[in-house]
Amino acid sequence: MSAKALALLLVMALAPGLAFTKPLAAGPDRPATAVLMKQCEGKEDFSAPAPPARLYGNTYYVGTCTVSVLLVTTPQGHVLVDTATEQAVPSILANIRALGFRPEDIRWIVSSHEHFDHVGGLAALQKATGAKVALSAPAARIAETGKPDPADSQFGVLKDHPFAPVKTDRIVASGSVIRVGPLRLTMTATPGHTTGSTSWTWQSCAGKPCRTVSYIDSISALAAPPYRFSDHPEVVARFRRTFAAIAARRCGILVTPHPSVSNLFERMLGKEPLAQQDACRGYASKGSEGLDTQLAKETTK
Repeated sequence: MSAKALALLLVMALAPGLAFTKPLAAGPDRPATAVLMKQCEGKEDFSAPAPPARLYGNTYYVGTCTVSVLLVTTPQGHVLVDTATEQAVPSILANIRALGFRPEDIRWIVSSHEHFDHVGGLAALQKATGAKVALSAPAARIAETGKPDPADSQFGVLKDHPFAPVKTDRIVASGSVIRVGPLRLTMTATPGHTTGSTSWTWQSCAGKPCRTVSYIDSISALAAPPYRFSDHPEVVARFRRTFAAIAARRCGILVTPHPSVSNLFERMLGKEPLAQQDACRGYASKGSEGLDTQLAKETTK
């Protein structure tokens, strides 16, 4: 038996029931990204379907035009990062299948934060895949009720967007690691946008070449009346700590829960560097400027 045939049998033995895939290209898949961008032009709906595209190696974009969902694959099973809205679930499942993977092979689902546009599809995807769910403790408390947090700065809007409750299988905190085969996703708590805001980092590989992917949660200071950040100094301080922590990171390939915030599609297409130097510092700076602007508006009213 040849060495190549023996290697194939070994992979199949280690991962029974999983489809064998061709060797991974480094990516990103620019032709697929071009199709994605054309289909999404002018779309603002959180649930607007988008075709899938490889981001790098074993990491794929399977989300909507405006909400990121990532599939990270291994021969032993996969991880889904965020789930978008409930209405987006059929297109997410179709994207996963279009890439040649089975939704039933997803072992874990992790999330960024507990808003309907990021966890609204969590219950349906958990049911469709049989995957376990890992959330931060604050996010789990909200997800298990499906009711937005009254203390959330956006509650005035979120109260009209409940979502299907979800049972959390594992509570994660900063430093927690989700493992599937050789894959390791490390969680960092980045509270601010919500109390349960969570960021994830992993190595995405195409054979030996590996790149760091950092899925850094939203850090926008958005307030729905009558909420005022100036009335909540503890929330402002929490934001400041998160900005500083993110600024100190080396992101590698930065991905944000809303792709437009970090020009993800443009970077996947090659219009901008995929892994920008000081990407996390720049992202944190924008978040800090946004908070300062919001506080200034509140003091002039």
